[in-house]
Order: sequence, then C-alpha cells, then structure tokens
Amino acid sequence: MRAGILGVGFMGWIHYLAYQRSTQAELVAFASRDPKKRSGDWREIKGNFGPPGEQIDVSSLNVVESLDAMLEDDSIDLIDICLPPHLHADAIRRCFQSGKRVLCEKPLALDAVTAQALAAEAKPGQLMVAHILPIMPEFKILVDAAGDGRWGKPIAGRFKRTISPPDWIPDFYDREKVGGPLVDLQVHDAHLIRLLFGMPAAASCAKQCKDGTPKFYETVFQFEDPSLVVSVGGGVIDSPARGFTHGYEVSFEKATLQFEFAAYADGSTASIPLTIMNADGSVERPTLGDGDPISGFVEEIDAAAKTVSGSDVSPILDAKTAADALSIVEMQL
Repeated sequence: MRAGILGVGFMGWIHYLAYQRSTQAELVAFASRDPKKRSGDWREIKGNFGPPGEQIDVSSLNVVESLDAMLEDDSIDLIDICLPPHLHADAIRRCFQSGKRVLCEKPLALDAVTAQALAAEAKPGQLMVAHILPIMPEFKILVDAAGDGRWGKPIAGRFKRTISPPDWIPDFYDREKVGGPLVDLQVHDAHLIRLLFGMPAAASCAKQCKDGTPKFYETVFQFEDPSLVVSVGGGVIDSPARGFTHGYEVSFEKATLQFEFAAYADGSTASIPLTIMNADGSVERPTLGDGDPISGFVEEIDAAAKTVSGSDVSPILDAKTAADALSIVEMQL
C-alpha cells in the first residue's frame, strides 16, 4: 500500500514512525502548510507518548502543501488523515470524490450525525478509522476474549483515561474544532465499550466544565441488559505533573482483567501490569507485545493495507463503529 499523510502534527509523526516499520505499507508523500515541516524539520512536535519529533529525510517523498496536490498523485492508494478533527469531514469527502481510500485518525468527526453520514457515503472498504486502543495488546485481549468467549460474556467494566493540560493542542476545548476531552480523548474508551458491550441506551454523567465543555467527568451507562455495569471516568486534571493515565477493570463471567499505566512529568511511570484473575482463584500476568507504543500503530496501518489489497475492513477500523463511539460521547454530553 502506498500512502500519503495529510497533516503533520503529533499523530502525523506517530503514523510516520509506524510507516518506517511496516512491511505492508510505504509512505510516499505528505502534505503540510508549514514550510518548515515540508523541509523535514519536525523537531517541534511533541505529545503524551512516544519520542519527540526529529529532522526527517524528505528526499524520497512527494512533499506538497495541500490535499489537492496529493490527490493528483495516481500512485497513492490511501490518504492517511491526521488533521485536526474539524477538518476531517471535508478532507474525507474530497478523497471520496477522487476515488482514494482513507484512514482517518479518530474521532471520525466532531458529531455523530456527520460521522454516520461519512460512513454511509463510503464505498465498501473505502473509509477506515484509526481507533488504536483495541490494537494495543493490553486492550486487544479484551476484544479478542469477548469475541471467542474464552471467559464467557463481558458483564462489567470500569475504564479511566486522564491527562494533564494538553497545551500542545490548540483550541482543545473548542466544540467546533477539537471538542474537548470527551470527543478527543475519551472517545477511545467509548469505542472500546461499544466493541465489548454493545450500544448503551443512556448515560448519566457528573462533570466539571471549562467554557461549557466537559473537562473532567464520571459516567455510568445503561444498557438494554440491566445486569451490565459499565462506567468510565477521566478527562483533564490541572496539574502538569499528572502526565497521562489509562486503564481498566473488566469482568467476564469467568475472569476479571485489570490493567493500568501512568506516566508523570518527571519521566517516571507506574503500572498495574495486565492481570487475569480467574474464577478458580488463580492469577495470571501474561507478557503481551514489546511495550513499544508505536507497535500498535504498525498493526493498524498493516490492517488498512490488507483492506486495500482486497480484504474486508477490520471491525476495529469500521467507520460505523467509530460513528457509534461519537453517539456514546454525545450521550455523555
């Protein structure tokens, strides 16, 4: 698969690193309005995981300023959209008009109606959404277990995702541009909840707001099955030392799984490694993956490449499921 990245920010950088390791996909182009980035100077890029940006070699890449210029390249199979969320819908539709396939970073759109429309407009296999969480080993085991029934059905879940102020994201709390932590951050957990438990019927959410946008929250969901107990909490804590934390405790009929990871501003980390507590009283702590956060993005890109080569879209990259995740977020809003 020959791909071009649209938008060179933090996620564009992470996707760039993944393409360097992929054996199924090749990065052949990127588009950026920033002349410094077009020259290969990505050193100002930073985020809450992975390495900081570097000076990259652009000599073998088709470097352009706009999506239009990249769409003119007939050799490109897929446009990898890493733009700010409010620009996703227009860019996706322009790719559709040019017959290009799309891998779009989450969230698919800023609202569920737009996301549902995009999913409906796409031809089979044309639109994929990069929700990375179910590909990360500590979370993938939940999706795999729900699918194969190794511990029975999932019956309860408590999820968390908390960050320090994301000062590297302009307009983070603007509902018209980024959407705040529910839309930009907790949509990860909404997507995972949709895959594990199905679609909630309603949500009850306690929250603190900033400029009318939810900033920190705790939510309990209701399902058609009243026996399911599912909640999610997190958002932004106003402490630069807070860094990043995510984790869960999910119960199946025959086992409970627990995982948590935290990174702090001083470079230290803390974790509860993946722990499986079986119904017979035994405890397992399996080693999954290599611990490199970029590895999951390589798998994500490889899954997109399989679709380009003719395979069905992975359920994890399915655009309709991504739209459902935004519907869950809107229940909380």
